[in-house]
Amino acid sequence: MQRSPALVRNFLRQGSNQILTVKSHPPCDVFINHRGIDTKRTVAGLLFYHFSRLNLHPFLDSKNMKPGDKLFDKIDAAIHKCKVGVAVFSPHYCESYFCLHELALLMESKKRVIPVFCNVKPSQLKVRDNGTCSPDELKRFSWALEEAKYTVGLPFDSCKGNWSEFLKEASHAVLQNLVEVEEGAY
Repeated sequence: MQRSPALVRNFLRQGSNQILTVKSHPPCDVFINHRGIDTKRTVAGLLFYHFSRLNLHPFLDSKNMKPGDKLFDKIDAAIHKCKVGVAVFSPHYCESYFCLHELALLMESKKRVIPVFCNVKPSQLKVRDNGTCSPDELKRFSWALEEAKYTVGLPFDSCKGNWSEFLKEASHAVLQNLVEVEEGAY
């Protein structure tokens, strides 16, 4: 079945009108930093939905970005605007340039960061030189990772842990930190 040019133009016109009426996203309360292959469909995704249900405005790349967005522009802006960061550390976290860049930016911006050690111990987290980062980036990433490792966090074993208890603890930690940031106690 062929579509007439008028039908296509009408569809595009209706679609573009709908695009123009899309509202902008509210400011980001909580930036969720995570390694997608390890946690996007589990811990990070659940945190996003749980924080949303609490009427917070979380940022998770797969939920807040759309085709055409510039990765660094959108992510860096969300980090600068957020009040609290949740860094979900996982076994493959340190292999990702994006994870380490986001963590470094959170730390450099002096954001409150709540580490979640998911299926990994802090002592297992190390920045490795795989030849893709400059010496300055390696130094920056290592510093940020050390700062996070020495911040009180939430350990979680996704195989043995109590998911509802974890969500309750994570929510409490985020809400408490948001209150302190809002009150200027940081």
